[in-house]
Amino acid sequence: MEIDEITIASDVDVMKARQKGRELAVLIGISGSDLTLMATAISEISRNIVQYAGRGEMKFRQVTKGGRRGLMIIARDFGPGIADIAQAMQDGFSTSRGMGLGLPGARRLMDDFEIHSELGKGTTVSMVKWER
Repeated sequence: MEIDEITIASDVDVMKARQKGRELAVLIGISGSDLTLMATAISEISRNIVQYAGRGEMKFRQVTKGGRRGLMIIARDFGPGIADIAQAMQDGFSTSRGMGLGLPGARRLMDDFEIHSELGKGTTVSMVKWER
C-alpha cells in the first residue's frame, strides 16, 4: 500500500487525519470500536503536534505481521521535543492546561506504540492498530 501523508498545522488538519485514518483502516478490515479507538489516538497525537510544535506530518501505511494486516500511523514534528518521555507518558502529566491524556491515552488505544524525541529536534510517534 502506498503511503498517505497529511500535513498537520491546524484543527482542520486534525480532522483530516482522523478521517484519513478511518478510511484506510476500513479498507484493511479494521472495524467497529477499533475504528473509534484508532481515530481517537490519531486526534490526540495530531492535536499535540498543533499545540506543542505548531506543524508536523502524519503518514499512514498498511503493514502486515504474521498474516494480519494493520494500519501504521507515523506522526512527526520538528518542535521543541520532549525532555522526559517517561514523565510525559504518565497519566495526568501535562505541560499545558490539558488533562494529560494525549500520549498515554494514545498508547492504550493502539496495539503498538513507540515514541522517540530529541530536544530541539522534534518528536516521532509510531503506532499500529491491527485487524482482529
